Order: sequence, then C-alpha cells, then structure tokens
Amino acid sequence: MKKLFILTLFALAAATVSAQALIKHPWQGKRVAYLGDSITDPRNSGSKLKYWHFLQDWLQITPYVYGISGRQWNDIPRQAEQLKSEHGDDFDAIIVFIGTNDFNAAVPIGNWYVETEDSVVFARHGNKTTVLRRHREPSTNMGTFRGRINVGMKTLKTLFPTKQIVLLTPIHRGLFYGGEQNIQPRENYQNACGEWVDAYVQSVKETANVWAVPVIDMNALSGLYPLIAEQEVNFKGDTDQLHPNDRGHRRMAQTLACQLQTLPCVFE
Repeated sequence: MKKLFILTLFALAAATVSAQALIKHPWQGKRVAYLGDSITDPRNSGSKLKYWHFLQDWLQITPYVYGISGRQWNDIPRQAEQLKSEHGDDFDAIIVFIGTNDFNAAVPIGNWYVETEDSVVFARHGNKTTVLRRHREPSTNMGTFRGRINVGMKTLKTLFPTKQIVLLTPIHRGLFYGGEQNIQPRENYQNACGEWVDAYVQSVKETANVWAVPVIDMNALSGLYPLIAEQEVNFKGDTDQLHPNDRGHRRMAQTLACQLQTLPCVFE
C-alpha cells in the first residue's frame, strides 16, 4: 500500500511537470512596443535597467521603445505615428505607460464625452419615426486629461485595429528634485488645478471601459510607495523618489510578467 502511494505521488508530480512544460507565457518571444515617459525612456538615468529590459531577458520580448522623458498623454499620437512609420504592423502588441507628467503639469481632468441632442430614426413593430435623443461623442479637448486619452486611444485603435493594447496606471510618486528649475512635490500635495494624483490614476482605469482595453493597475499592484522613507530603496535616491531604480524596475517587471500572463498578446 505504501509503495502504491509513493508511485502515485511520482505519477502526479510527473504529470504536473508535463503540464507546466506545456504552458507557455502568451507574451513569450513577442515583439512589443512601449509608449510612455521617463519611466520607459532608456535614456533616463533613474536606472540602468528598465522594466522592459527585464521582460526582454525573462520572456525574450523584443522591445520597440518610444517613451520620452517629460512627455504627457498628448504625445501618444506622435509616438503611435512613429511606431507605424518605423514598424508598420510588423509587431505584436502595445503597452502604454504614461500620465504622471499630466498630473505634475496640472492638466484638468475634463470629461469623457461631449453631449448634445440629436434626431435619430427609431423603429419598433414596423412603425418608424424620428425622435430626439441625447447623443454623445468622445471629447477631443487636448487641454484635458480625458480628452487627451480619447485622442490617443482613437489614434492607436485606428492605426492598429488588430493589435492588443494594454494601459498601465501611473505609479505612486514622491519628491523629484532635478535642479532649481525642476522641483516636483510629492503626490500628497494637490497639483496646481486642485487635483490629487488619484484622479489621473482613476481616469486611466476608466479607460478600460471607455475604450475596451485592458488596464493593469501598477499604482496598486507594483507595491512601489515612495511616501515612506524605508520604501525609497526602490527609487533612485533622496532627490528622486519619482523614478524607480533597478530594484524598482525589476519589481514592476515581475508584476507585469504575472499580469500579462492573463492577457492574450496576439489575436489570431
């Protein structure tokens, strides 16, 4: 009986190993475009290795990187156009990681839609009539955060209608001192238009339903929280608790690797 039990355990272990061997990460070996700001920009000195470097190492993802330091959501259409110009459709998916600079620049949140009243043909039981109904279209006001997201998402969805597009929420931000001409307070101060950073994070999360795209909440899931001194170990240093260091980027990459496992990279 004991021998049979041991043999059964070995059989279950072998089956588990075989099953694991058959499970492949859906983003393994894919080509991914990264749009964003300084946290994605390879030229930013906050870290030598970015989150996408780790994904390249662990999952053999080929990175096409377009993030530029200081950019806001209004730069996403330009980054998307550059991606289209350089790679056409010859890649697999897009990850967009941006928004923290919109908060710092005090871009008003704005509205998702512009509502009007319009006539529309309505038919029921063979009776056709024209009625007045409330009508809405996505706001394209580039002076607002949600208007910028709408324009950026429409550009991405238009240029790349078959591609997976994944958004990441901005991570928590501490003090950034880039010299006397560039001092950015911690997120526990409102910005110049009276908004907390939460409103920008929430708007990116709402984009999931507005534009039918998956959103990975890095603000919550990454665990990076530079508002506590002991947590600064994941950031560049005393004068930069905005940009993660290598340790922080590795942590973001680990979070992303797990979250991306639940999403298809390519739609057949």
